[in-house]
This record gives sequence, structure tokens and C-alpha cells, in this order.
Amino acid sequence: MRRIAALVLLALLVLTPLPSVRAASGDTLLIFVPQSNEPTSSNFATLDTRNLHPVLDFDATTNESAVFSATMPRSYAGGGLTVYIHYAMTSATSGDIDWDVAFEQIGDQQQDIDADGFAAVQSTDNTTVPATSGFVDIITVTFTDGAQMDSIAVGEGFRMKVTRDAAADTSTGDSELLFVEIKET
Repeated sequence: MRRIAALVLLALLVLTPLPSVRAASGDTLLIFVPQSNEPTSSNFATLDTRNLHPVLDFDATTNESAVFSATMPRSYAGGGLTVYIHYAMTSATSGDIDWDVAFEQIGDQQQDIDADGFAAVQSTDNTTVPATSGFVDIITVTFTDGAQMDSIAVGEGFRMKVTRDAAADTSTGDSELLFVEIKET
């Protein structure tokens, strides 16, 4: 009898529809790794390794970019976004680094993919690099919902471009990108 009651209870739990649940603000939406990069046609970050960790190398004297594509997850609740860039320096132990991030909505009949349509960049500038080469630093670039993130909606395709603004920063040597996280704010 206990076995039948347990099976009935299990069947009710499995078959009972749950209410629609949306992610709470602050949830991680996407994580990109170096192998996810879609190199730009010129001035692109190059795939490399450091102690077997895949990294994207960004030059110290030329602005180089990495592009990542995804679909905005269904768990996105429509708020702003914070992009977390996890990076290390190849050799620099002093100076500062500048990062730019821009979004491009592909959406449903929103963007002709024969041309770029990135929104204006948002930046984090003058971040002091780690004092030890190889230590990972994590910086943030924030976006309000709407135009700053090119009005990307849930379920829409998009691209995100990450650029080291080498023309403006003061650190020497390559920067090495390990991860990029997009979190809802």
C-alpha cells in the first residue's frame, strides 16, 4: 500500500504543471570562453594558451576585439546587464587597462547581417592591472536596458564585441582574456 501511495504522489508531482518562473535580477545569463570567439575581419584577439588555459591575447598597441554570439536566454527578465571580463596580463605588472564592450541586436528582422550594427560602446577605463603577471583580475562594464544594449529582448540573437582600448591604456604587453560573463542587473 505504501508503494502505491508513493507512486501516486510521485505521479502528481511530475504531472502537476509549475507556474512560469523568471530569473531573478542578478542571475548569470551567459558565460563565454576564448574558443567561442568569432574573430573580426581585422584587429582580432588571437587564440593562445597559458599553462594550458585557453586565452585570447589582446595587443598592447593596437585595439583588438573579440566577438561572441548567443541568444538571450528565456530566463532574462528584461533588466540591465553587467559584463564581467576575466583577464590576466602576459607580462605587465603595472599600468592600467581599458576595456570597451558593445552589443548588436540581431533579433527578428532587426539587423541585416551583411553589415555591423553595434550600439555605442560602454567602457571601464583606468583599471590598475594585477601586480603579478598571471593573476586574474575581473572588471565590470554595465549596461542599462534599452539602447545601451541595443534593445536585445528575450529569445533574440545578438553579438557582443569586447575590445581592449590599447590606444588609451598604459600597461605593456598582451592582455589575456579567460572568460566573459553576462549577468542581469
